[in-house]
Amino acid sequence: MNINFTLFAQAIVFAAFIGFTVKFIWPHMLRVIEQRQKTIADGLAAAEQGKRSLEVSTRQAEQSVKQGRDRFAELVAQAEKRAVQVIEEAKAAAKAEIQQEVSRAREQLREQVAALAIAGAEKILRREVDAKAHADLLDGIKRQL
Repeated sequence: MNINFTLFAQAIVFAAFIGFTVKFIWPHMLRVIEQRQKTIADGLAAAEQGKRSLEVSTRQAEQSVKQGRDRFAELVAQAEKRAVQVIEEAKAAAKAEIQQEVSRAREQLREQVAALAIAGAEKILRREVDAKAHADLLDGIKRQL
């Protein structure tokens, strides 16, 4: 065999191989490459969308936390205000109750002093004082005490 003929035959086979590859294999490879590029582009777009969505969600979460803290602070302030109000109401009720007790104690003391005054007057006069006959006099003494 002749080397020129072999070289020429190999060149023709190589050209036929390139032509076959360009006509049948290359379009399929380009479609696969384009699909892969599209898949990669879609993935990158989805990643970007996810990133934006994450940022929005993060902002919303921060805003919700802030609103929660504000609401908590408001509730605490209301609770403190109500506690002060309850304490003031309790103080007022206690003062009223103390005032009533003082009034009762004064009345009892007046009655005891009146009884002691009558007893003292009986001993001084050495006679029995009729309480019914002198009721007006005794009421006057009670009021003065």
